[in-house]
Amino acid sequence: MARFTLPRDLYYGKGSLEVLKTLKGKKAIIVVGGGSMKRFGFLDKVLDYLKEAGIETQLFENVEPDPSVETVMRGAEAMRKFEPDWIISIGGGSPIDAAKAMWAFYEYPETTFEDLITPFNFPELRQKAKFLAIPSTSGTATEVTAFSVITDYSSGVKYPLADFNITPDVAVVDPELAETMPPTLTAHTGMDALTHAIEAYVSTLNSPFTDPLALKAIQMVFEELIDSYKGDSKAREQMHYAQCLAGMAFSNALLGIVHSMAHKTGAAFSTGHIPHGCANAIYLPYVIQFNSKNEEAKSRYAYIAKFIGITGDSEEDLIHKLCAKIDDYNVKLGIPKTLKEFGINEEEFKTKVAKIAELAVGDACTGSNPRQITPDLMEKLFNCIYYGTEVNF
Repeated sequence: MARFTLPRDLYYGKGSLEVLKTLKGKKAIIVVGGGSMKRFGFLDKVLDYLKEAGIETQLFENVEPDPSVETVMRGAEAMRKFEPDWIISIGGGSPIDAAKAMWAFYEYPETTFEDLITPFNFPELRQKAKFLAIPSTSGTATEVTAFSVITDYSSGVKYPLADFNITPDVAVVDPELAETMPPTLTAHTGMDALTHAIEAYVSTLNSPFTDPLALKAIQMVFEELIDSYKGDSKAREQMHYAQCLAGMAFSNALLGIVHSMAHKTGAAFSTGHIPHGCANAIYLPYVIQFNSKNEEAKSRYAYIAKFIGITGDSEEDLIHKLCAKIDDYNVKLGIPKTLKEFGINEEEFKTKVAKIAELAVGDACTGSNPRQITPDLMEKLFNCIYYGTEVNF
């Protein structure tokens, strides 16, 4: 038996934030990030609409990029004191991810972080509150997914939390928020969305329900991302929807080793934090080369290529051209091709790569990758990505 889960309600289109006026409840805690939503006036809109709905509000502000275990615990404590019946998070993936984890600790103070990092092991939520998510970036799609990524900075490891319990009840996908993204963030989040869709399509858990969402998202990203990066508002709107479709796909089909690798390298190197979407963009063509040694994955990557209009004489040719197209987009978006080009110190890479490879194999996303991988193979793959060499194993 399989499962397909989405938010009960999804509101989209310019001005859809106004639906908050109709929310039913008594108290809402608003979880936000570093200040951009306040600076651009969207936080005030949220507060005004909730006031109009007769809902008392409290803010939990300054969730950092790549939210920490400590931030999650502070937020849960604030919730226990305020006792909201709605948890509302607005902003990028970080505040929404953090709020999802806070939700669990709010409703179950006795649970531990170690309990939650086991995939699909959350206690039953919605005992005290429902969850509404409002994304401002076009990449993570956390507003429609069963995932949250929290960082343990003491170990430098990102933990992807996974459970259908944390799929939001309501998502408000208002493209006006996405128009505030700077170009680099637009590039990284856009390639994150592309990675979500491609990994969902080739995942071992793909299904007739997830495939159409993944393929449409891939098509839309290739059509709209470059113009969105250049600031075109219509393209920004379409990218906001594309990333949401990708999220619906991967929340149910799960992901693969591009994400396993990104999770374990983002905070691993002292010479530079690797933004999540940037890491995905760098790793994606190499992982396609690796996975296409699996016959079913090979067929699916070739179908992706054909679906977006690529022609070729063979599946190998189609996949080669698909990787070249991704490489070309990375160049246009200012994303490096290798970890060396990104600026990761070579000696530090050599020192840490074996352990990072081991951790990546153990990541929750590895299980649904179409080709099995060992720590030794993962280390070889990382070396290809560092130096820019062909994946021929």
